[in-house]
Amino acid sequence: MKKSKLSFSRRLLTWFDKYGRTDLPWQQNPTPYRVWISEVMLQQTQVNTVIPYYQRFMQHFPNVQTNLHRAAQQIDTDYASELPTDLESVMRLPGIGRSTAGAIFALAHGQRYPILDGNAKRVLCRYYALDGWPSEAKVAEELWRLAEKNTPTQRVAAYTQAIMDLGATICTRSRPQCKLCPFDHDCMAHKNGQETAYPTPKPRKTLPIKATTFIMLQNPLGEVLLQKRPTEGIWGGLWSFPECPTAADIPAWCQQHLNNAAQKCYTWRPLRHTFTHFHLNITPVLMPIKAEACQTVALKDTIWYNTSQPTPLGLAAPVVRLLAQLVPQAGPVVVKIIND
Repeated sequence: MKKSKLSFSRRLLTWFDKYGRTDLPWQQNPTPYRVWISEVMLQQTQVNTVIPYYQRFMQHFPNVQTNLHRAAQQIDTDYASELPTDLESVMRLPGIGRSTAGAIFALAHGQRYPILDGNAKRVLCRYYALDGWPSEAKVAEELWRLAEKNTPTQRVAAYTQAIMDLGATICTRSRPQCKLCPFDHDCMAHKNGQETAYPTPKPRKTLPIKATTFIMLQNPLGEVLLQKRPTEGIWGGLWSFPECPTAADIPAWCQQHLNNAAQKCYTWRPLRHTFTHFHLNITPVLMPIKAEACQTVALKDTIWYNTSQPTPLGLAAPVVRLLAQLVPQAGPVVVKIIND
């Protein structure tokens, strides 16, 4: 596929003149303040959703003096209620980064500053088939270089709105409409049939793995012992099984909490529960105990739980799974017997 003789910006502006959005409320009287508020609102929300909120916000807070947020207070105090006129000062204001500052100057004043919001990143990543997560330092540096390269010296405000519009309406995240795009014939991602592979997703963090052993004490009536967890920490305030670090610690646990030697135990298949910051590998160990041993259990905040007639309790998710296997006629798979 041959590259077009027209520059990236010329083709984008030609598309914008025909299909771009020119009636958005912040495009009317585009003061730095009005553009700033729109950029903040658009960072996490789509245009159609933002419009009514933006209009109501402007009715209540038409200028910096009536807006009491930290950045507005700083502008009111340090800059006579007007946004600073240089990029570096604007970027020092709370909550305003390089892209937002660039959009303020480009859209409000037509000054040549590149922007790199989520839409612009997606367009550039796909057009150049740029590998790597956009927030990685090297990738971000290259994206800013490309944004700078392609920002024209004329019609900067229109170009800035155009690249955001293209990303929001055509070069969308999941279903890009490539046939309607001005770059359909030389976009590298489209050329390779890999549109949705760009931008490269954030690498998944490798979560650390922790382990614990659930001790499922079961009395002759088939009830199992549950213990209420501390309010702090995982499953705070919920009911779970007593725990010890590993199956090898069970004899010592029994000596401490049952005042006798370890009982016959049945080790079930392990299961994994994933939290935001780590995986927890759980080894369930079923330990039937005699009626007299139930009187020696030295644990606080416990109840004997009837799996056939369950009491409404807040239960940790893995506990729900294990209790379901303890219901009669739903026998679990036993991996091995210890202390036989």
